[in-house]
Amino acid sequence: MRYIVVFVTFLLLLGFAGYATGAVYTSRVESKYQTERFVTVDGTRLHARLAGDSGPVVVMIHGASANSHEFDWTIAPLLSDSHRVIMIDRPGHGFSERPKDGHRLGTQARYVSEALKQLAPDTPAVIVGHSFGGAVALRMALDYPEQVSGLVLLAPVTHDWGADSSTAWYNRAATHSVYGPVFRRLVPLIGPSQAAGGVVAVFDPASAPENYAERAGLPLLFRPNVFRANAEDVMALRTELGAQEDRYPSLNMPITVFSGALDTVISPPLHVGQLKYQTELELVKIQDGGHMPHHTHSRDVADVIRAYSQTPASAEGQD
Repeated sequence: MRYIVVFVTFLLLLGFAGYATGAVYTSRVESKYQTERFVTVDGTRLHARLAGDSGPVVVMIHGASANSHEFDWTIAPLLSDSHRVIMIDRPGHGFSERPKDGHRLGTQARYVSEALKQLAPDTPAVIVGHSFGGAVALRMALDYPEQVSGLVLLAPVTHDWGADSSTAWYNRAATHSVYGPVFRRLVPLIGPSQAAGGVVAVFDPASAPENYAERAGLPLLFRPNVFRANAEDVMALRTELGAQEDRYPSLNMPITVFSGALDTVISPPLHVGQLKYQTELELVKIQDGGHMPHHTHSRDVADVIRAYSQTPASAEGQD
C-alpha cells in the first residue's frame, strides 16, 4: 500500500510539473511568432499567413510537425510580386484551433476550402501540399474540384503503406488515453533538444538551411496541444488515406509532383508511383533529392505554380 501511495504521489507531482512546464513553454514560444489572419469555420479559428496583394491565388498546405512558416521564406517570396499566396496552419497546428474530428483528411480539406472562400471568394487556386499536406491537397481536389485549378505536390504521402511499424513511439504515447496528458506536458522538456536529429533526417541527403528550426517555427510543435494534434494526424493517416486513394482516378486538373529519389521519410515508389499509375501527372524526379524539394528546388516549384495559375488568355499571348 505504501508503494502505491508513493507511486501515485510521484505521478501527481510529475503531472503538476508537466502542466507548469507546458504552460510556460507555450507562452514563451507563442510570444516569438506573430499571427497574421484568422478565419472562423464552424466556430473554430483557422490561422493563415498571406503574401502578395493581387494576382492568381495559391494555397499552401504544410506537412506533419510543421506549420505555415514552412513556406513563408521558401516559395512565397518567389511568388508574392505576382500572386496572392495563402499559407494555412492546418487545424490544430501553428496558431489554428482544433475541431474534434480534426484528424480526418476530409475535415482538414473542408477547413482549407472554407478559408479559401473567405480569403479569396469565387476564385480557383493552385493548391500546393508538402508531405502530409499533399494528402490534404488531394482530398481538397477530390471534394472541392471547382476550387482547384491545379495541384503541386511536394514529396506527398498519398497511399496506405500497409504497416504500423513506422508509427513513432512518441506519437503513440502522446495519444494514449491514460498517460498521454502527462507525457504531452513533458514534451517541452525533451522535444526541442531532440529536434536537430529529425531536421537532419528530413533534409537528407542535403544539408538543412541555417537556423531552419527557428525560421520554420519548429518550436511551435512542442506545445502540448499541438503535439497531440500532430500525433493524432499521423496515427490516423493510414486509415484516412485508405478511404480516399481509390478516388484518385477522378482527378481531372493539372498535377505536378516533385519527388526526391533519395527520400527516406516516405517511399516514393509506394506513394508517387501508385499515384502516377492512377492519374495523369507530371513527375519531376529529383535524382539526388530528399523530402524537402521546396527548399532545394524552390524556383522550379514556383515556375510550375506560375504555369498552372496562368489564365487561358495570358497563356495564348505567350505562344
